Amino acid sequence: MCIRDSTYSLEGEQSEQAESFAGLIQNYVIALFAIYALLAIPLRSYVQPLIIMAVIPFGLVGAIIGHWFMYFARELFTDQSFNFSMMSIFGFVALTGVVVNSSLVLVHYINERRADGVGLEEAVRSAGVARFRPIVLTSMTTFVGLAPILREGSVSAQFLIPMATSLGFGVIFATFVTLVLVPSGYLIMEDIKALPSRIAGRRTGS
Repeated sequence: MCIRDSTYSLEGEQSEQAESFAGLIQNYVIALFAIYALLAIPLRSYVQPLIIMAVIPFGLVGAIIGHWFMYFARELFTDQSFNFSMMSIFGFVALTGVVVNSSLVLVHYINERRADGVGLEEAVRSAGVARFRPIVLTSMTTFVGLAPILREGSVSAQFLIPMATSLGFGVIFATFVTLVLVPSGYLIMEDIKALPSRIAGRRTGS
């Protein structure tokens, strides 16, 4: 007769969340590589997708700020707590594919202007002016579309509010960061690309 040793552990919701979070991180990394590839192929650049995707961490900052704001707002008006949850992480994952749109619009417009023979600084400046209104309006309409969920007080909608908070506030915050970060990153990228030729020119001149 063979008796096998068995081990048991009592685990609850935290263990399930940890397992889900680990799988989510793994799939999220794969999604980031897929986004990079989808951007690199049409742009024909390895660096420009990085400029576009640089706004993603600021989406997370906006999501955290949104949760902070909603926490105090709900304490003030409804006397309910509001915490960062797993649904908040799901909202941030969904946010990743949204915040890159504004950056992509800016970079694409800059590339088009430069292909038409416009100088670098003028192309960057005109991109910020020409695309400011559509970028801001797109983000505002996204936030307004999520506002009914944020204001919903029913019990059945409570698990959706953290996800909507991450998505709505993350889009708003990342949009305004994009209008500054992407043009600056594009100029820095061009300066770095031109650095070897400048160094070579100085050596030749000397």
